[in-house]
Amino acid sequence: MAYTSAEFLFIFLPVVLLVYQLTSQKWRWVVLLLAGYVYFFSFSGLLVLVLIGTTLFTYGISVGLQHFGKEHKKQAKRLLTFGILVLLGILAYLKYYNFFAQNANVVMGHLGLGEAFTLRKLILPIGISYYTLQAIGYLADVYWGKIVVEKSPWKLALFLAFFPQIMEGPISMYSQTADALWEGKPITQKQLTDGGVRILWGLFKKMVIADRLSIPVQIIFNNYRQYSGVVILAGAVCYTVQLYMEFSGGMDIVLGVGRMFGITLPENFRQPFASRSASEFWRRWHITLGAWFKTYVFYPVSVSGLVKKWSRFGKKHCGKYITKLGVSALALFPVWLGNGWWHGAQWNYIFYGMYYFVILMLEVALEPVKKKLPQIPFLSVAKTWIIIFTGEMFFRAKDVAAGFQMFGSIFHRFSLTPLFDGTFARFRLDYCDWIIVLAGVFLVAVIGRMKEHKICVHETIAGLKTPLRWCCYYGLFFLVIIFGAYGVGYQKVDLIYAGF
Repeated sequence: MAYTSAEFLFIFLPVVLLVYQLTSQKWRWVVLLLAGYVYFFSFSGLLVLVLIGTTLFTYGISVGLQHFGKEHKKQAKRLLTFGILVLLGILAYLKYYNFFAQNANVVMGHLGLGEAFTLRKLILPIGISYYTLQAIGYLADVYWGKIVVEKSPWKLALFLAFFPQIMEGPISMYSQTADALWEGKPITQKQLTDGGVRILWGLFKKMVIADRLSIPVQIIFNNYRQYSGVVILAGAVCYTVQLYMEFSGGMDIVLGVGRMFGITLPENFRQPFASRSASEFWRRWHITLGAWFKTYVFYPVSVSGLVKKWSRFGKKHCGKYITKLGVSALALFPVWLGNGWWHGAQWNYIFYGMYYFVILMLEVALEPVKKKLPQIPFLSVAKTWIIIFTGEMFFRAKDVAAGFQMFGSIFHRFSLTPLFDGTFARFRLDYCDWIIVLAGVFLVAVIGRMKEHKICVHETIAGLKTPLRWCCYYGLFFLVIIFGAYGVGYQKVDLIYAGF
């Protein structure tokens, strides 16, 4: 029951909204909590017990942190470390055990030691990568004194199990959403309208654009040895567009559902393709994941004893430039290793993280040179696009070797002929499909450009007279209904980031 499915949009969500509104404000949090567990159960069955167990464990650790307080800082730190290691241990075992076991067996096989680890059939609960990070963030915030420990385990449970966020996030901090979830404010007509429009916009991105592009992307990446030049390049571009339209569209749906209940969830995208550097791109793409790593990994490492020792040594023996490079490397490496691993147990995800680590280190290293050169926005954006498309190609490739082969094949027998000889028509999309995709991308780009200039399209439309306003709303509705990639000739496309 993905939140793009008819079951969710026309049965589950309306029922939850109705029951929520009919329930007294005091108990509306119960409706949201039960909805979260029911929604989780619809995907993972009894693995909902893992979520419940994580909630109880997190609550217990947080109470222990409060008990130690500032007077027993060492004990509190040990307890926090224990809590984080347990949460990460559960995630690592369920998500990465077979990856490590398989690679360890390969190494041991080369050494003539035989296979020491048995691969296991492990079932991964939906959303574990998201609620685990939220739980760790909550414990860290309690330890740092940013928030007061929550006395009610039910409120913490609701924070970790709010049903729109379970599948793909966004990754919230406790201070951002917990109170609003608990208050149970009544639903208003404006909330329903605003949320419904946001949901429609997300469905447009997902069903009209992303689901169409999934067809050629799958064909090209599954048969990459048969293609070269512009076809591989087009595959990388199409996948990047597909990923953005699907993930940002999914976030539009999630934020729209939250808006219906009066919950303002954190934004996860901010026109990332307007970025002029890789670092700016990651401040605009999957914002909540980047914010989590920045808050709970980058900053703690930056003030760690190791970094302080290097800073003192570097300033004394190496100069400011080398010292800055060293500090940046020490702080960024765990962030990007973790970012790559978070996406899944595959070497190409780890490579993807290290790819951006190298790119960002190059940006730091070349910063003095960059300041002396004239800045041409168009060239900066174009350079960033090349970085993005290349990174996403490795991200989507079957493995790292396939990624390198695809990258090399772009420059092999490069010709624009496939654009005009009917090659792309053989990817199960006709010319009408490609026109719809291009028109949809153009519309998204125009609205994104308006947002960059601080023009809120939704507020502008909401300010129109009622007939014009509802013409826009119904127009968006019929665009999804008429041009959505569903029915005969199209296959159901699973949410990409739900797999992470």
